[in-house]
Amino acid sequence: MSWYKRVKEGITTLTSEKKSVPDGLWHKCSKCKKTLLATDHQANSYVCPHCNYHDKIGSHEYFELLFGENFEELFAGILPSDPLAFKDTKEYAKRLKESQDKSGMTDAMRVAVGQLSYDMKLVVACMDFGFIGGSMGSVVGEKIARAIDYARENRIPLLIISKSGGARMMEAAFSLMQMAKTSAKLALLGQAGVPYISLLTDPTTGGVTASFAMLGDVNIAEPEALIGFAGPRVIRETIGKDLPKGFQSSEFVLEHGFLDLIVNRTELKNKLNDLLHHMMKTPFAQNS
Repeated sequence: MSWYKRVKEGITTLTSEKKSVPDGLWHKCSKCKKTLLATDHQANSYVCPHCNYHDKIGSHEYFELLFGENFEELFAGILPSDPLAFKDTKEYAKRLKESQDKSGMTDAMRVAVGQLSYDMKLVVACMDFGFIGGSMGSVVGEKIARAIDYARENRIPLLIISKSGGARMMEAAFSLMQMAKTSAKLALLGQAGVPYISLLTDPTTGGVTASFAMLGDVNIAEPEALIGFAGPRVIRETIGKDLPKGFQSSEFVLEHGFLDLIVNRTELKNKLNDLLHHMMKTPFAQNS
């Protein structure tokens, strides 16, 4: 019986006596399925060291990667509404409240300013896919517009991090208007000579791709990000042909000239610092 219970001479302990692993201690890669300590995963910028899979992260994680804990959030008080109040969208207000409670955010966009290096400040407008699929509504457009104005008035470079399923259908034309609004504001930023870098992450689709995401002075992307306007299934059904392998991946988009470069998240801060010093025509930062 002792052999059956595996307790004789300390072969092992009873199952009931084993210590449980605390929740959140380990991270399992979604791609290669290998496991590593959650702290090591975080220290590696949420990138798998085995297969280089870039896990989806939110705005706060991007702010921490670029600024540490020393950043100031801007325009946090801008709140969404239900401007159309159509019969079919009566549940929109309820969905907004549920998304706010679940995510802890007011909408799918947050803006922050901080010190990228000792001599380089940066304004970052970052989308959050966890809030209604990162969809672009009037609040997203307004925050981007104000971020652009802040960057232009203070002559601080701008980074927009896109992660979105496209326009927010519950706001209809109000959502589509943000495409023109943000594009016009970026034109003013360009006239002022303030650099704008666009970072496309997984996924960047729909009206976001068709507007500010592709208007950077430099357009960069994370590896294996889905980038496109319509989804692959819609395109396949429309043209009636099979799509090339890797279609709409950041590597495919780079190869066909719609991106300037692909940057691993672990190298993002240094790459941004180098690019911006070159664009601002100032000496490269030392020990950044």
